[in-house]
Amino acid sequence: MKAMLAMLTAVLVSMPAAAHDYCPKAECEKVKQRIRAVEARMRQGYTRAQGERLSRRLRELRAQRSQRCR
Repeated sequence: MKAMLAMLTAVLVSMPAAAHDYCPKAECEKVKQRIRAVEARMRQGYTRAQGERLSRRLRELRAQRSQRCR
């Protein structure tokens, strides 16, 4: 019983503290730059299809940022 408890404790201690994927600061900055680029593009004129693609890309980038960059 003590051995099993020790093994369980070792496994729990060795697990990462955060459940999300950690993203280094440089990678987070790249994602933020991409978000700014898409936002800048959205301030210009675009067709409906382009607007839908830009909106989808912006949602993807923001989700990526919220999952990885903290």
